[in-house]
Amino acid sequence: MTPAIGIDQKDLTEVAHTLAKVLADEFLLYTKTRNAHWNVEGPDFHTKHLFFESQYEILDETMDNVAERIRALGHYAPATLKQFLQLTHLTESSRELNDSTGFIKELLADHESIIVFLRSNINRFANELHDAGTSDFITGLMETHEKMAWMLRAHLK
Repeated sequence: MTPAIGIDQKDLTEVAHTLAKVLADEFLLYTKTRNAHWNVEGPDFHTKHLFFESQYEILDETMDNVAERIRALGHYAPATLKQFLQLTHLTESSRELNDSTGFIKELLADHESIIVFLRSNINRFANELHDAGTSDFITGLMETHEKMAWMLRAHLK
């Protein structure tokens, strides 16, 4: 059943399609953060292992929230690795070293890329696609990523 929430179906479809890209980015970043958690090595192993765990836990909740927002708009969330890889604008990593600094730099770049993408859609969702709710929702996501990026950045000082 199509939601009757005061947003044109064409606009809902466009919002859901953009959120599918956000979900794919979140999933890829979650996977890369899990990789860092599992594979980090070095004298700071224990602290970074725990730090990466705290980050992927936030991303796990974030993914669920994005998928549920897509469903609330009457669309299905992508849920296969193939779909995620087709939709994401992030890249998978291939690392030679499993040092914390390398992981942190890579994850930071991905968070910043997501922040830019989210920021570019805040006004678009509200003004062009008439969905103030999703605009507000992605503003919150952006703030979450800004805080996570700050935490990563702080490790590089």
